[in-house]
Formats: sequence, structure tokens, C-alpha cells
Amino acid sequence: MNVFRTVLSKAVEKNAVVFGCMIVLIMASTAHAQRRGRGPHLAYAYPAGCERGMSCEITLGGQYLKNADEFFVSGEGVSLEILNWYKPMARGEFTQLNRKLREAEIRLKAELNEEGGEAPSKAEVATYAGVTEEQLHEMEIYRRRDRDPKRQPNEQLNETVRVRVTVDANAVLGKRELRMIDGASISNPLWLHVGRWREVNESPPSEIVSYVDTVDEVVETLPTVINGQVMPGETDRFAFQAREGMKLVIQADAREVIPYLADAVPGWFQAVLRLTDETGREVSYSDSFQFRQDPVMYFEVPKDGKYIIEIRDSLYRGREDFVYRLTIGEIPFVTGIFPLGAPVDSEQTIQIRGWNLSNNRMTVSTMSRKRHRPIMRCRMTQSGGVGIQFPLQIGFWPEVFDREPNNTRKEAQSISTPRTINGRINYPGDEDVFKIEGGGRLVAEVAARQLGSPLDSMLRLTDADGNEVAFNDDYEDLTLALQTHHADSHLTATLAGGREHYLHITNAQHDGGSEFTYRLSLHRPQPSYDLRVTPSNIIAKAGQIVPIDVFVMRQDGFDEDIELSLMEPPEGFRIDGNVIPGNVDHIAMTLSLAPTTKVSRNKEPIQLEMQGVSRGGRRGNGLIRPAVPAENMMQAFIWHHLVPVENWNVVVDGKGGARMPFTLVPGNEAAKLNASEKIFIPIAPTSKTFDPSIMFVEVADPLDGISATVVKIRTGGYAIAVTVDNAAIAEEKHILLGDRGNLLLSVYKEITAKPTEEDPAPTPRRIDYGYLPAIPFEVTNRR
Repeated sequence: MNVFRTVLSKAVEKNAVVFGCMIVLIMASTAHAQRRGRGPHLAYAYPAGCERGMSCEITLGGQYLKNADEFFVSGEGVSLEILNWYKPMARGEFTQLNRKLREAEIRLKAELNEEGGEAPSKAEVATYAGVTEEQLHEMEIYRRRDRDPKRQPNEQLNETVRVRVTVDANAVLGKRELRMIDGASISNPLWLHVGRWREVNESPPSEIVSYVDTVDEVVETLPTVINGQVMPGETDRFAFQAREGMKLVIQADAREVIPYLADAVPGWFQAVLRLTDETGREVSYSDSFQFRQDPVMYFEVPKDGKYIIEIRDSLYRGREDFVYRLTIGEIPFVTGIFPLGAPVDSEQTIQIRGWNLSNNRMTVSTMSRKRHRPIMRCRMTQSGGVGIQFPLQIGFWPEVFDREPNNTRKEAQSISTPRTINGRINYPGDEDVFKIEGGGRLVAEVAARQLGSPLDSMLRLTDADGNEVAFNDDYEDLTLALQTHHADSHLTATLAGGREHYLHITNAQHDGGSEFTYRLSLHRPQPSYDLRVTPSNIIAKAGQIVPIDVFVMRQDGFDEDIELSLMEPPEGFRIDGNVIPGNVDHIAMTLSLAPTTKVSRNKEPIQLEMQGVSRGGRRGNGLIRPAVPAENMMQAFIWHHLVPVENWNVVVDGKGGARMPFTLVPGNEAAKLNASEKIFIPIAPTSKTFDPSIMFVEVADPLDGISATVVKIRTGGYAIAVTVDNAAIAEEKHILLGDRGNLLLSVYKEITAKPTEEDPAPTPRRIDYGYLPAIPFEVTNRR
């Protein structure tokens, strides 16, 4: 990881003008200490990438960026330097300056009239009013933007930071996470692309934006990556020269740049491509590729000449964060893979289909059973050293290939379980049928879309008489955060022993072909789970306790408790409230930093790893799964997605804050919340002058029906009194008898000065101390 420190120059300060598709619906995160509030928010980067071995200037757009003067970038070989910060003039400032100019014009006219002079010029009025040329320029920009009916004001896009990016010649190609840091918080990530091909930016419009559809001549050679932005109603057009016989791939990356837009429907920039010859005749069109929203087209050039590629939004929307990367050239592109996976401890020959491939076959050796990972990333080298990458699913079961013909029950291929079938829907209307041997519980699950196949699978289980026993079309897999159509099927059924059963797989959209491949796994239920942890980047002080959120994606009826632990953490780092009850899918817990933790040099992050272990239950040995760091992204106002990121990072910044006025008494780290009376959690003051009357605790999340206060108890000590509202239980609100979870309590003090004549009702001054370690609880009616 590289983090680069930059300081805003005096010039910046001088020039500164004073956020069916079902994925996880996540309720508001409880990580209050990491909520960004007025921390930096990044909305877009333009251009969204840079050629390897080159330097380029990019603009980062967002909100609350002025004080963000440091970067966090994943990987090596990319450095950044801030050039300037800019924020357009606000309405209030414009109104004030406009009034000032009008008043100055009236006074100056009156003075000149008395002297018999001519009417003053605009420049003379501005000088008289004390309005600078820069302010006049910003006012003109404001007028043009305000008059543009297509432009909608959006505070989340209003500020910009211009940055110089330098990419080393040996930097690894691909996406990097880019975040900004302001000393108190870390921004959300953007993806910065390190590319192989020559890169150009669309020609800039005039500084005062006026959108006119013209043909841009920035493309000089191929391959080229064009970086652009689409504004409201705009169609970008780029001309390029092509020779007869060239096999061009034209690929638009829009969702690949910004996967989700929080405040736009359907939740991303839906790009459309149109290719014409120089007479304007359409020769190719694409609004998507297979199931992917980003369009791709393949075009064999019929004759030498000029061609024009157009890109726009499907609904003619646009704004600054409608950013794209448009690649044009004779480049390799994968359209299909077969098989889509292989078993552990094996060798498998993989066939690749696509365009401009000089090599379409390779043999891979999979990992051992002990080193198993569900996905193996493979790379195949093409001519010129260009690499193409693709995923392979690695399984445990024995594997077979489907054998044609197997379209009817009479031709059905006999399969014993457990088994994984590598198959293909060869043509529209094709159906593969498998005869299942044996009885008992059966899970049949398809992996196709999640591995890049366009197949929209549909599973149907029938008995010997053709009666339907079970059916599934789409299965919502919450771990696939970037998919907006969960088209892979997952079916569970109980097979009667001694009877024949047939499993049918086909394409729900009635398409087929060599690319429509699948993996169909048949096995008994395998209860399992996946974990996600947010926030993925934490900035904290030494000794601080910060809330984190852990989400569980349970599969095949998994309902066991999960215990989480840090893997080889720095000394003094600790997780509290680290058990996820078997009946919940989300829990808040706390991460404690040691008071002796050193401040991160140059904001270099500490990388943490956390894993969960199921407590066994009926299964005996526990299942171990990593807690994958994720970014909580919003789509189209209502949907939230836990998008995995590379690392879970903690940046230790500055000295510790105010000392916590009390601690939990050891041995009282868990609470039995009583539905009929208060319970008391003993605390130990850290100061002799401790005053419970000015100390307060807030229940985070908040948990409806639970409240807490600091009290003095009969023994002379102190405690946190926790009350459960019986009405909340009776009304079946958020809290129920038997519920288990974690109490997250934040501590603060309020001090009110004595009234004076000048201030008879002084406002209380609040001092926040942060969070106590998470306290596990269970709601019971037992005393």
C-alpha cells in the first residue's frame, strides 16, 4: 500500500472560493465513530485512469474536500499530488455580490451625472464596488450554469480537487482503490484504472459550459482509450481512421468505473454505443453486452475510411459523475469460457472464446484441498504480451461433462451425488436433462452468471411421471454485490428413495450458444456462511474504541453462532462483542486500539484480518470463514450493496482524545437484560472528581426499547442502569424476549455554565469521550 502526503499550496488557498435488482438491503450502519458526516466524500474521478508509465491530471469531484490533503491508494507504483481545490460560487455569495454591484452602479451613476460624465462601464462599477475580476468570472460561470435547464445543482458534486497522477512504468495493470484523508476521516473509495493503451481525454468544452454535439478528433492511433464525461442531453462523438479488414473491439466502461450512483435511477450510467461511417450511416450499435450493462461491440472494417463512434446515456441523462472509458482497437476480448471451473488437486484444459485471440486454450493446475479457495484467478497471455484474465470456480466434488444428446428423460445422463457437471446450453430452446441416482436431501445449484456466462438458468426437478417436484429460476446470492440480476438458480428438495428423479436445466430467456456455459453442482445441503465487515477503512486515535459492523450471508439453513477473532493483530488490538448469534444477519461490535499504538507514518495503514468460526452446534467442528472488508454502496436511493474491497485498513492518527471518565468493571462484560426491572452494569471511575449527574450514555443503533443512564448505587459505587421497555416487547418492536446482541454505548459529559446577566440561559457544553467496549446482551424475563 502507498499513501502519499501532499500539502495545499498558498496558491490554492489564494484561489479558493470562500451520494428485478435485489442485492442486500442494509439498514443504517451503527459505526457512528466512522460515519463521515462532513468528512470527504468522493463522487467521481475524471479521467478515471492513467496510462502506465505516464503522468496525467485528474479531477476528483465530491463534497467536503477542501481539508483533505492526503491520499490512500492501493498497490504500488502510483503517486498523487494535489494541484488545487475549487468550489463554484454559491447562490448566497452570488446574490450578495450582485446586490453590491447594483448599489455601486446607482451611486457611481449619480456621482458621474453630477460631474456631467458618461455612464460607467461594467469594469468601472466592479472597481467601485470592490469586486475582483476573479469574482466577476465566477459570477458569469454561476449565471451560465443557472440558466442551463439541463443542469441540476448537486452539492455532492460541487467541489473539485485537481490532482497530478504519476504511474510507474512497471506498475501492475488494473483497478486501484483511491481515497482521500482529511486527518479525521477517510473518504469512500473510487476506482482508478492503470491502463496499457494510449489514453486521451475528450476535447474540453469552453470554460463556460455549452453543450453542442460535434465530432471530436482526439483519436490519432489505435488502440486508444478515450476518457470522457456525459452531461445532460449530450452525445459524445469521436472520429478515428480504420483500415479494411481490421477487427475492432469497442468497449465502454461506465459501471466498471462507478458501479453505483446513489441518486440516479436505475443506479448507474447506462451507456449506449453507436458506430457510423463518415456519411452518418449506422454500421453497428450496442446498449449492453450479454448480461452486462456496459456495452461492447465487435466490428470488422469493410473499407478504409473515417468512422465515428457515439456514446450517450440511454435516457439522455448526464452530469459530472457520468464518467466513461472508451477503448477502441484490435484488442483481445473474452466472450466465453469452458469449463467454468475444475476440482481441487487437478489439471484442466480451459478453452476461451472471443475476439482477437491468438491463444484460446490453456491448462491450469488447481490448488490443493488444504489451500482451497472458491475462485482461482487465471491469466492467459496473447500476442504482444497482452494478458486476459478470467475466474475459475474450484470445487471439492468429482466433476463430469454433460453428454449430448441429453434433451429428454429417455436420453437423460445418469448422475450420482455429490457431483459437479460442466455443461452448455448449445442452442436456443436446448434443455439438458440429468437422471439423479439415490434419494434424500438434494441441493442443486448453478454457477453461470457469477462466472461470466450469459446463461439465465432455470432448474426444474421432476419425478418419473413428469410431475414437477421443485422449481427455481433466480436465486438471490447476497455475496455478489455487483450483480443486479441474480440469474443463477438454486434448488433444494427431498428425493424419495427408490424412485427416479430428473433434473432439467435450460435458459429462461430461450437463448443458447457456445458461450452459454454452466456449472451444476449436486450435493446434500452444506450449511455455510460468508462474512462482510464495514467500514473497510478506519481512522482512529491510539486507545480509541470504534464501532464496526459485521454482516452474515447464511446458506442452506446455517443457523449457528459465529465467533470472530483478529488474525495476528498488533499488540493491544481487540474485538469486543465478537459473537454473532445464530438468528441474526448483522451485528455491531467494537474494535479497540491499544493506547500505545504508534501514529501511522505518512498515514501508512495497519492491515487487519478477521475470521469467523462457527461454534459447531450439531455439526461438530466449526466452519472458518474470512471477514471480507466491504464498502456500503447505495444504488438509486434505496438499495445498498456490500461491495468487497482489497484490504481492511486502520490509520492511526494523532494523539488520544479525552480520557474516558470510567471503565467497565472486569467480569461484567456481558448483560442479562431483564424485561421486568432495571439491570446494573458496574463501572469504575477513573477520576476522584467523578460526577454521575453530568455523565450520560447513549445507546447506539439505536435499539428501540432500551435506554441507559449513569447512576450511583446503594453500595456507594457507580453503574450504568439499563432499562428494557416492556411496551416495546409487547408491540413486537426491535427488541424481543430471547434476543441476543451487543449494546454499544457512547459516553459524553454536559457542563452548563452559571447563568449571567449577559447569558441567562447558557447552552450546555458537550464533551464526547467515545465508545465503551461492546457489551453482549440477552433479553430475558428471569431475575
